[in-house]
Amino acid sequence: MMTPGERNLITDVGGLRVGNAADAAAKTGVTVLTADRPFTAAVHVMGGAPGTRETDALAADKLVQGVDALVLSGGSAFGLDAASGVMQGLRAMGRGYQVGSQRVPIVPAAILFDLLNGGDKGWADSPYPALGHRALMTAGPVFDLGSAGAGTGASAGPLKGGLGSASLRLPCGLTVGALVAVNALGAVTVGDGPEFWAAPWEAGAEFGGRGMAQAAPPLLEAQLPRALGESTTIAIVATNAQLTKAQAHRMAVAAHDGMARAILPSHTPLDGDLVFAAATGTQPLTEPLAQEMQLGHAAATCLARAIARGVYEASEAPGDVVPTWKARFAAEG
Repeated sequence: MMTPGERNLITDVGGLRVGNAADAAAKTGVTVLTADRPFTAAVHVMGGAPGTRETDALAADKLVQGVDALVLSGGSAFGLDAASGVMQGLRAMGRGYQVGSQRVPIVPAAILFDLLNGGDKGWADSPYPALGHRALMTAGPVFDLGSAGAGTGASAGPLKGGLGSASLRLPCGLTVGALVAVNALGAVTVGDGPEFWAAPWEAGAEFGGRGMAQAAPPLLEAQLPRALGESTTIAIVATNAQLTKAQAHRMAVAAHDGMARAILPSHTPLDGDLVFAAATGTQPLTEPLAQEMQLGHAAATCLARAIARGVYEASEAPGDVVPTWKARFAAEG
């Protein structure tokens, strides 16, 4: 039986830390996942409109075998600058890939679009390097969910999106966690009701315990609710297992099943849906094939739960253009 970890956060994977930073006026933010030492990472993109930085280095045939941090950011392409602030902070700590006398921190990043959410985006200088640096400096084992970090200005269909996380401990001793900024074109709830598509995988009442309404998945409306490039769900799944980059990539691929369980539709041409995988490598695989399958299933389950949890935990803020789940449904009991 798989049960959530102590915190029910991705940081139940020992050694990982997460930090958030936000600009309330701009309704945007950054989330950083890091660790005390480099970790194996991979990525898989299934959306049609991704925005990324340094993801080519994660391919199995590329030189670098470990990364120093992963960044999830709002701001569309502007948000890729958040990784620069993270790099500066890591460099000051003496972190990074050694090249002669220099160290170059390896910080892959992915962004979501939150430029039309009612926040003030009229900045003269991009806020994202400073947000990235602040998120890194505040990274720890406990962090806020909902309207925090990269989820600050996110939306999910007709509701406000958010930052979500969840974890599972496997019977074999491995731990899996997920971290996600939900900013989807599709809906995370069933029809016009409060029930989440991810309800069958809920642990306890982590996103309201509302069960599952009996309804067929809706067809996508002919008139799309959002314009090109305005949606993206970006996520990280992590484990303490000792994985190669290729094995981590397979875990990222499998984790996309969780996105499809929790968001309908997902992976559309208008979303930049992406999943990073991270492996700290403290626990060797004793039965590689069976445990790789278990890791993929657990990653998908955690991601589905984290998506619903991020939307459930979103909070209201002045100028919001869509309601939160709690504002829309909490009064229904």
